Amino acid sequence: MAKEPLMPKHQGFPPGLPGTQWQYTLRRPNPKVTPLTNWPRHRTMDPTVALADLGFVQALWQFFGTEAFERGNLDGERLCRLFGREIIAAERGFDPQSYFAKLKLNEALARKNFPQAFGEVNNEQSVAKGLKKAAKE
Repeated sequence: MAKEPLMPKHQGFPPGLPGTQWQYTLRRPNPKVTPLTNWPRHRTMDPTVALADLGFVQALWQFFGTEAFERGNLDGERLCRLFGREIIAAERGFDPQSYFAKLKLNEALARKNFPQAFGEVNNEQSVAKGLKKAAKE
């Protein structure tokens, strides 16, 4: 059996958006790492996708703030939906297929595109409740 690549884990980071299928973290490394590229966001998609993006930005802000962070066990799909806009490379020689790649939240653009993500939140359950309430309105 081939040895799995190392993957830094962000302990305490929310695993996903409660009540949906969308995850924020991976449990184990994948030998074929999803390369980080800029994926388009479509308005016609399932509304829970937009809620997951909002919750992910909120979790990044609460967990890392404006500091650079390693990709680690953060979900590649969720990162790709925000990469190049709200999430940017934080180092020269950025490797889009490395679990050790440094990323940074682009606070100005994230605040513009996801203003709800920067309010007061106590825990991930309150994040989910606040996001579901915002979706109904």
